[in-house]
Amino acid sequence: MDINDIKSAAERIKPYVRRTHLEYSNSLSKRLGVHTSVKFELFQKTGAFKARGAFNKLLTMSDAERAKGVVAVSGGNHAQAVAYSSNVLGVDAVILMPANTPQVYVEATRGYGATVELQPNIGAAFERIKDYEAEGRVFVHPFDDEVIMAGQGTVGIEILEDAPETTDIILSIGGGGLAGGVTVAAKSINPNIRMWAVETAGADAMSRAIAAGKVVEMDAITSIAKTLGAPYVSELTLSLVQKYYESVTVVTDAEAVEAMVFIGERLKVITEPAAAVTLVAAEKLRENFDENTRLVLVLCGGNTGVSDLCSYLPLLESERSA
Repeated sequence: MDINDIKSAAERIKPYVRRTHLEYSNSLSKRLGVHTSVKFELFQKTGAFKARGAFNKLLTMSDAERAKGVVAVSGGNHAQAVAYSSNVLGVDAVILMPANTPQVYVEATRGYGATVELQPNIGAAFERIKDYEAEGRVFVHPFDDEVIMAGQGTVGIEILEDAPETTDIILSIGGGGLAGGVTVAAKSINPNIRMWAVETAGADAMSRAIAAGKVVEMDAITSIAKTLGAPYVSELTLSLVQKYYESVTVVTDAEAVEAMVFIGERLKVITEPAAAVTLVAAEKLRENFDENTRLVLVLCGGNTGVSDLCSYLPLLESERSA
């Protein structure tokens, strides 16, 4: 995958996805003491960046492949993206989801017309894929696929087109597809741009892989940031993060919720914990920025139900009383 693949993806998916806006935030700039803009990818189709990769994958499949249908594994945004893109393009989709997936994701995925099959956990869901591949369905992997990554990388092109003065980008990591695609795009356009990544404790597959020097499988995802909950990263995404990223910051669930509240009150949008963590990381990385910094935070998704948000708030009280 290179910048040409990402540019081709941008043209291919253009009729099907939104070009989300990038906007300077006075509230975040004052809080951080750094010129800060936000890429509002939570306003993407299905509420997250994942539609970019899903459409790119399905649009590059042959008619014969699409006729046999697709299968995907996801506890959140990838599920909805594959379901939605399949519905738009007339492809039958089966989505395997862990049993603990928030109901808002399950209902939304079914609402887009996909067949949802619940599995005991994410590991069992990945194992079940083999049966559907044997039937001829194409597996649409959530991150370990260069076509998917090229689609996600279109976020990077848009950022640099709308704000060519950008010096630093912070984004969150699940399996690493967004991180890999965006950095290939951004570094190709501006080799001097600095990339920073963030995860939550309990959904930190990339940090663990970096520490081990190899892909590590997590026993369980314990963070509330379920959309960061890849059980492992891939060799490809690990290599891209090792090569191009300044660091991967790990934050707590409570810190993510506090950032969600601030963003909700000041920017007037409800993000996922997986998106709000970029603000937490920016605060922890503050000493790396100065008056010349032009920082962009990628708010990658906003699929948080009201009941989910209410259930997160006690984490703040626990943190304050600890």
